[in-house]
Amino acid sequence: MTGQNNTQPSLEDAPEDIKLAVDLIYLLETNNIEPDVAISALEIVLQDMKKKSHSRS
Repeated sequence: MTGQNNTQPSLEDAPEDIKLAVDLIYLLETNNIEPDVAISALEIVLQDMKKKSHSRS
């Protein structure tokens, strides 16, 4: 595989939602949060954010 450019896009250039997702994954993994607990918590956050988004429209 010589001659191929193996550079990946920089996270700095990623959209804000991707940056936030990466940060959240890092936070959950570094704190050893169980997947089921993380999913439950994220569902609560999602519901809350949707309510806040609808109230602003």
